[in-house]
Amino acid sequence: MNRDEIEFLEGGNYISFATRKKSGEFVATPVWFAPEGDSYYLFSAGQAGKVKRLRNFSQARIAACTVTGTLTGEWLDTEAFLLETPAEERQALQALRRKYGWQMAIGDCFARLTGKMQRRRYIRVQRPG
Repeated sequence: MNRDEIEFLEGGNYISFATRKKSGEFVATPVWFAPEGDSYYLFSAGQAGKVKRLRNFSQARIAACTVTGTLTGEWLDTEAFLLETPAEERQALQALRRKYGWQMAIGDCFARLTGKMQRRRYIRVQRPG
């Protein structure tokens, strides 16, 4: 992955995050993401399909996309992992708050009010190449 591809991917607000089913098929979802170091961090509802699929397979794919999931870049193969420790989850949340600012603050506020914050899972995606 060259520098232009990285800048293009990281310049957007969404990536299409695809996780593998037992059948081998990938299921894609547009998600917010935040780069930090050699990783991208994202979050999901704890019972979402992508979380369940990651428990079986770490193989994943990412691509730049629009809010509706329309791809604007090429698929890149990678690996993704559910974060397990409070320290890792704090790091992910801080990265997301740095990138999305007030939007993330509003989302977190509603998540706390509805009880979804406690059920949220954070994911670390290896930066491809």
